[in-house]
Amino acid sequence: MLFSAHQLSCIRSDRVLFEQLDFAIDAGQIWQIAGRNGAGKSSLLRILAGLAEPIEGELRYKNQPLTQVQDEFATNLCFIGHLSGVQPQLTALENLAFWRACYALKPADDWALLAQLGLAGLEDIPCQNLSAGQHRRVSLARLWLTAAQLWILDEPFTALDVSAIAQLRQRFIEHCQHGGAIILTTHQALDLPEIPVQQLTLEYRW
Repeated sequence: MLFSAHQLSCIRSDRVLFEQLDFAIDAGQIWQIAGRNGAGKSSLLRILAGLAEPIEGELRYKNQPLTQVQDEFATNLCFIGHLSGVQPQLTALENLAFWRACYALKPADDWALLAQLGLAGLEDIPCQNLSAGQHRRVSLARLWLTAAQLWILDEPFTALDVSAIAQLRQRFIEHCQHGGAIILTTHQALDLPEIPVQQLTLEYRW
């Protein structure tokens, strides 16, 4: 088992978002976290990524308590949340160079990658001047850079057009077919017959 959650409970602003939640994900799988706005989807993703603490419960990575293998887990995690992680004053090329340095990756043809992602001609423009969809494509470029096995993604399809959505779905398939795993929230239909998609629905609690 790659990653699992056991008896997780979360309270925000005196409201119980979820409690005694269990699930597990293995290599090659996708888990879609569903539910109404305010049900706790983003809070759950932040807990799973180690960015927030549950009120109760435990996370395990490769069958070991996460607290004992935090460095290994962090190395093998790619988290993209509501905040894109893009430095707006930097260009797309500069953002990719920054991420390569963070991941200790060798230099590569980032011009070609940005062209592949529909950003040809925009490589040297500060990201603050890009459209929402272009900005999102720069953010998601990390999914073509990282070697992390586990991806945790909060609404990755936001602001993308039809062609970019199809491209991202294909990247999901490739990642899982090579032993990766994905936990994500989305209001898009995933439509990935090649990959087993499990769904966890969080009920909205008053």
